[in-house]
Formats: sequence, structure tokens, C-alpha cells
Amino acid sequence: MTARGTGVNPILETKTEKYIYSLLPRRDPVRREMERYAARHDVPIIGPACGRLLYQLARLIRAGRVFEMGSAIGYSTLWLAQAVGPKGEVFYTDGDPANARRAEEYFRRAGVRRRIQILVGDALDMLERTPGQFDLVFNDVNKTQYPAVFRLAVPRVRVGGLFVTDNVLWSGRTARPARDPNTRAIQEFNSLLYHSPHLFTTLIPLRDGFAVCEKIRN
Repeated sequence: MTARGTGVNPILETKTEKYIYSLLPRRDPVRREMERYAARHDVPIIGPACGRLLYQLARLIRAGRVFEMGSAIGYSTLWLAQAVGPKGEVFYTDGDPANARRAEEYFRRAGVRRRIQILVGDALDMLERTPGQFDLVFNDVNKTQYPAVFRLAVPRVRVGGLFVTDNVLWSGRTARPARDPNTRAIQEFNSLLYHSPHLFTTLIPLRDGFAVCEKIRN
């Protein structure tokens, strides 16, 4: 699977992108099925390269409690659930009950269902209703919501934890003058990340752009 297979145009030079994906180890049967389903039905997922990055980030900070905003069929949720281990907890959120049912079946087959709380509804509302702080919050909701996510989610991440966001390059559109609400919202969001005194931010140009933010102070 290349970035083209995940619903976005590649940010990297095409040969470099293909090289990165050619190095990836073969995924397990559940992940491969999820990737095929996403490609056939045009479901946006982060793909295996970013999935591995998300898994590694969660492992590096020894994340035990994770909130995911915008989970679709649960592809990134599966990576996170395996990262937190059997004692960890991941909150899945999606507004589509059919997505949630499909995701739950994947989780059962992968042996991680008990680690995942499945919440159906608006991700921002679900975060507000879920008490406590989190080691990692992963943001992949509708792009016009990104500035609102920043204001809501950053206070919920513990110091030393991570706030991670997908699609911050938006197929390269964020590097040009914005002509649509999605691009304007992501540009505003990226500026908020880099100007926040609470975060140390790095934007990684992998697939459609990953923003990795460490919470450095309350």
C-alpha cells in the first residue's frame, strides 16, 4: 500500500514514498484485510507507515491511556491498542455506528477488544464526557474541527504525553494560499501548535503529514 492507497496524494517524491513502503514488513491478516477494505471503499486510514510511527510513539512514552478522535474502521486504534498492552485502555470514537460495528469485529479478531472503549458520536463531545487525562491523544477528525480540537484536547494530555495529528499537510495544500475551509482550518491549527507554550511540536512529512507534539507544561 502506498500513500495513494490511503486517500491522499503523496507529499514525498514518489520514488522515495514507494521505497519507504517497500521496506515495511508484511502486516498480520487483520490489518491486511482492513487495508484492503479501506482501499475498496475509500475509507481514509493512516496506512502502515504512519501506523508503525503511532505505535512506536505510544510505546516510547509507555502510554497506558489513549484517546483517539476520529477512528473510522479502527485501523489506527488497532495499532494503539497493541502499543498500550493488555493493561492499557484506548478510547475509539466515530460518528458512524456501522464503522464502529466493523471496527469492533476487527478488534475481536485481533485479540484487543477488552482494551478498547467504543464511543459512537462526535469525537469532541465524547472527549468532553470522558473524565481524566491521557498519555496520548490522536486527532483525525473532520478538518474544520481541528482548531476546536486543539483547544479541547491539549489540556487533557498529561505533561510528558503526546498530542498527535494526521493530515497536517493536506496533500500539500497547507503550503499554498487556502481556498477552502478545510485547508484554512488546518493552517490555523498548525500555527496554534507551533505557537503554543504548552507544546513542543515537530511536523513529519510522512504520507499526508503527521504533527507530533510533546506536552511540556500545563
